[in-house]
Amino acid sequence: MTTDPAALRRALAEHITASGSLTEPGWRAAVESVPREVFLGSAVFRPDGTAWEPVRRGDTDEDAWLRMVYGDQTWVTQVEGVHADATGAPVSGSPTSSSTLPSLVVRMLEEAGISERDRVLEIGTGTGYSTAVLCHRLGSERITSVEYDRDVADRAAAALRECGYAPTLVIGDGLLGHRPRAPYDALVATCAVRTVPFSWMTQVREGGTLTTTISGWMLASGLVRLTLSEDGGASGRFTGDQVSYMLARPHERPPCAACFQHYGTARECFIDPHELENWTGRFVAQLAAPSAELMTTGDGVLLVDVATGSQAWTEAHGRTWIVHQHGPLRLWDQVEAAVSTWHQAGAPDQSAFGMSVTPDHTQHVWIGAPDGPSWPLPA
Repeated sequence: MTTDPAALRRALAEHITASGSLTEPGWRAAVESVPREVFLGSAVFRPDGTAWEPVRRGDTDEDAWLRMVYGDQTWVTQVEGVHADATGAPVSGSPTSSSTLPSLVVRMLEEAGISERDRVLEIGTGTGYSTAVLCHRLGSERITSVEYDRDVADRAAAALRECGYAPTLVIGDGLLGHRPRAPYDALVATCAVRTVPFSWMTQVREGGTLTTTISGWMLASGLVRLTLSEDGGASGRFTGDQVSYMLARPHERPPCAACFQHYGTARECFIDPHELENWTGRFVAQLAAPSAELMTTGDGVLLVDVATGSQAWTEAHGRTWIVHQHGPLRLWDQVEAAVSTWHQAGAPDQSAFGMSVTPDHTQHVWIGAPDGPSWPLPA
């Protein structure tokens, strides 16, 4: 007998509840009702060494497929613009669309403080699963969702129709929002951004919320909920959750050219490069050097500034570390100062961090309080 999808949905809801990510009955009812298998379609990708291997529903035992679908994990559905059901061979490159693990979907919606009467703008329709969860609780008429990729959008629209949901779906640049249906009570982004787009700020009502992931080219992320203020600014705190989303396509890193390590000037490091392996430590480093990429070199790290070509790379030297810096920016100096400031504050996790956006759209991330140590986000 084939496994009952409804029973799997109930088990998934129970699992997410037990993890602490699901507390509201309204979201639990949505998880127990929305058929995730419809939104994953007939194939997904799984990692296979340096490539992504397609896994087809028809080639898998149906029970195993359904158990996979209702596992609390992210499934990649598109790599470099190629959908999993459009190829029989592994695909190399970076994921360009996925179905986020359900616990994170619910965690974001709960963190956003969405209530039954809210009008919501979702940035990044993706497979449409999170859109369906929103529609189930709030009603399709209250949901607007924007997707950049036409193929992804078309597949999501078909899945939503199949499940009986009819939100307003928009194909376009999610960073522009969707002004015709503004103002919204809440905006939730299922993609990460380096800085909050001004258009989002102008489309959420005063007192409304904007929940997004702040990330960057070191791939360090933080989930933040901002509340819009009367003067047109916003402020809020990071949740402390270790979450990551794909960067919005216009915010992605530029193509990485071949990189040769320049020796430049050298000195002893004041911090251990392994500090950047810490989730919050890397986030702080990214705040300090927002246009730099982070790579590893043996036991050390390599920072390369995309804008100027400046470099900093570390190498072990006995019991200490040496850093070599080259170019107009002293990247390691910037990172070291920021990490030291974080340590002086007690090295807290991201729940001690907050973010402010002024009416003129200057954006800062801070520790402790808005008047504490802070770093500007890219303009």
